[in-house]
Amino acid sequence: MASVFKEIYNQSIKGPEKFWQEISEDIFWFKKPIQILNKDKPPFYKWFCDGKTNTCYNALDIHIDQGRGDKTALIYDSPITGNKKKFTYNELKGKVSKFASALKNQGITKGDRVIIYMPMIPEAVIAMLACGRIGAIHSVVFGGFASNELASRIDDSKAKLVVTASCGFEPGRTVEYKPLVDEALKLASHKPEKIILYQRSGHEVKLNAPKEISWDESLSNAQDMDCVEMNANDFAYILYTSGTTGIPKGIVRDIGGHIVALKWTMKNIYNIDTDDIWWSASDIGWIVGHSYIVYAPLFKGCTTVLFEGKPVGTPDAGAFWKIISDYKVKSLFTAPTAFRAIKKEDPEGKFFSKYDLSSFESLFLAGERADPDTIKWAETLLKVPVIDHWWQTETSWAISSNCTGIEMQKTKYGSACKAVPGYDVKVLKSDSSIAKPNEMGDIVVKLPLPPGTFPTLWNADERYKKTYMTNYEGYYQTYDAGHIDDDGYIWIMSRTDDIINVAGHRLSTGAIEEVLSEHQSVAECAVLGIADKLKGQLPIGLVVLKAGVKKDNEAISKECVQMVRDKIGPVAAFKVAIVIKRLPKTRSGKILRGTIRKIADKEEYKMPATIDDPAILSEIEEDLRKNNILK
Repeated sequence: MASVFKEIYNQSIKGPEKFWQEISEDIFWFKKPIQILNKDKPPFYKWFCDGKTNTCYNALDIHIDQGRGDKTALIYDSPITGNKKKFTYNELKGKVSKFASALKNQGITKGDRVIIYMPMIPEAVIAMLACGRIGAIHSVVFGGFASNELASRIDDSKAKLVVTASCGFEPGRTVEYKPLVDEALKLASHKPEKIILYQRSGHEVKLNAPKEISWDESLSNAQDMDCVEMNANDFAYILYTSGTTGIPKGIVRDIGGHIVALKWTMKNIYNIDTDDIWWSASDIGWIVGHSYIVYAPLFKGCTTVLFEGKPVGTPDAGAFWKIISDYKVKSLFTAPTAFRAIKKEDPEGKFFSKYDLSSFESLFLAGERADPDTIKWAETLLKVPVIDHWWQTETSWAISSNCTGIEMQKTKYGSACKAVPGYDVKVLKSDSSIAKPNEMGDIVVKLPLPPGTFPTLWNADERYKKTYMTNYEGYYQTYDAGHIDDDGYIWIMSRTDDIINVAGHRLSTGAIEEVLSEHQSVAECAVLGIADKLKGQLPIGLVVLKAGVKKDNEAISKECVQMVRDKIGPVAAFKVAIVIKRLPKTRSGKILRGTIRKIADKEEYKMPATIDDPAILSEIEEDLRKNNILK
C-alpha cells in the first residue's frame, strides 16, 4: 500500500505552488492571493504576495466568527506566584483589542516596531497579538536579558515603544526588569518614545512620567480596535538571534506565509484539533514560544497553555505532570534539556505516579539533539510516542519530524525522522556534491523555502544572502551537519562547527554524546573538540550524574571512555571524561559548547548574553584545570 505521507510529501516538492495554494484556503484573507509564489529575485522568494490578511484576525476573530468565542483560548498557570487564569477567545480578543487601542494612542501605527520585554504572563501574549491587530512589528526580547543585548535590539529595530513589566520570577529569585530597561535605554543610541510597564502585584516600581506609563494607565481611554488589512509580505515580527559578528541577526516573518504554514502544522505534524489542549513548555522570548505558545495553536483555534515555571524547582520534578493532569493536555512540546533535568532529579519517575495522565498522547522534543537514552526513558515512563523533531529560529516550524497527523512513522532513536512536506532536504559535501546515504555532510534545504520561514533579515538583505544562501548555490545552509539514511531519516549530529577533525577523521561530537548518554549514571553530557598539536583536535567529554549516584567519579569516567572506544572505536581518540556538577546553558536550555571549548583552548570569549548562570564558567574552568586540560 502506498504511503499517505510519501504521497503528500511528493506533492509538496513537485508542485509546491499548488500544494500551498490549497492549504492557504484554510485561513482568513481580506483578499485572497492570485500569485502564490514570486520567484523574480532569488534567493528572496515571496509567498502569497498579492494577498491581504491579518495575524490577529486569524488568531482570534475568525474563531469568534465561527461561533467558538466561548472556547478557552489561553490557560495561564504560574506555580511561582500561585496565579492561574483562563481566557476564552472572546475575552482574549477584548483585551487584545483594548491594548491595540492603547498602542495606537501612544502613536504606534502600521510598520512601527515595538519591543516586548516581558515575563511569561498573559499580558505578553496580549501585547504580541495587539501589535498584529494594528500592523505593528513586535520584537520580543527574552525577559531578563542583559541590558547591552536589549540595547542592541532597540538600536537595530529602531523601536518606537517598549512594553515591559516590573519584574520576572525565577525559582528562588526575582529579576527586576526596570533597572535592566533603564540601563539599556542609556546604552542605546536610538531612544524609544514611550515605555508601557505592567506592574506585578507586590513588586510595583516608580515610573517617570510622561515617557513611562503603567499598563493600566495606557488602557484608561482605550476603545475596541478592528484588525487592519496587511499585505501578506508585510512583517509580523522580528526575532533576534545571536550573530557570529556580535551583531544580532533580526529574523523576520512575513504575515501570510506565517499564518498558512503554522496553522497547517498543528494538525499535520502534531495531530492537534480545535477541541484539544496543547502545551509548549518554552518561553515567548524564543522561537518555540512565538510559534507554539502563541501563534500556531491560536491560528488552529485550540487551547494553549502559558506556564510560568520550570521542569524542576517549581516546586519539584513533578511540575510538568501536574500541568498535564490539571488541564488534560493532549501533547507537550519542550526541549530535551527539560526532560534530562526531570530525569536527573527523579530517575525512577516517582513524581509521575502521583498524577493522572490519561489524556496525554504524545511528547515532542526539539531545540537540540535528543539523545536516545532520554527518549527511551521518557517512552518507558509516559508510555506514549516521544518524537524528536528538528527546526530552527530561521524556519519557525519543523524541517523534519514524525508527522503524526498524516501518518505515524517508526521511531529511529537518534534521528529527527523525515523531512516535513515543503522541505527538500539534502546532505552536501564540501565540493557541493550530494552525499551518499549515511554519508556525513552539511544539511541544506533546496530553495525556495516553504511559507512561514524567513524571507530575509531585518534591514540586512546582503547579510541574509551571504550568511545563508551563498556557500551552496540554490540551497539554504542550515549550519547543521549529519546524514540521511537509506529510508530518508535525517540524523542531525551536530552544528557544523561541532564537527571535529581528529588526525584527518571527521567525527561528530553528537555521536560521542549519544554513547555517553547511555551510561546508567549519566544524566546529561557535552562533548567538545579541543586543540591538539599532534592530532589537530581531541574530544573531551563533560558528564553530569543523575541524583543519588554513589559510584566513584573516577570509575564512571573510565567506563565512559571505554564505552566510546567500544562503540565508536579507537579512531575517536576519546580518553578524557570529566564528571562535573552542572553544564553551562542558555536560558532556553542549550549547552554552551562553543564557550566551553574557548575556555579549554585558552581563547578569549565574550560572556554569552543568554547564559543561565555566569558563575558556572568559573566552575568549568576549575574542573578543566584539575583534569590537566588547562595547563
